[in-house]
Amino acid sequence: MALALDCCDREAMSVVGTSAGLSGDDVRHLMVTAIEHRVGRVNRLPQPTEWPSDNVSPYVARETRSFARDLGLAPKTTLLETPQSNGIAEAFVRTFKCDYVHVSECPDAETVLRSLPVWLTHYNDVHPHRALGYRSASRDVPRRL
Repeated sequence: MALALDCCDREAMSVVGTSAGLSGDDVRHLMVTAIEHRVGRVNRLPQPTEWPSDNVSPYVARETRSFARDLGLAPKTTLLETPQSNGIAEAFVRTFKCDYVHVSECPDAETVLRSLPVWLTHYNDVHPHRALGYRSASRDVPRRL
């Protein structure tokens, strides 16, 4: 699973998942759907927007980084072996596992993948976020990209 989180309002803007390994195509699809979610269909963002990611191959592939720049994203990778630099994503994963995956019947990866849209809608629209004063991501925070 890979997702695009807004670092300001904690909204999960886009997600891709597979029971196989993620590919560069998956990450590029993630980028497009995140942009479309936030600003609608555009060829390019009006101003450069940072796109932080891990250092795994689908994100750092030449084609993915070039694609990101063509969209108006500025790809940035987190420092190796510094989990604090990826804190927002780590917090999301911890919350997501505790509040959704571990309390649901998930016999296999396919069940989790089918459940993602419902869980993400709840996470964005209902789930309180400590960093947002216990408000939900989608309801009370002005949007930016």
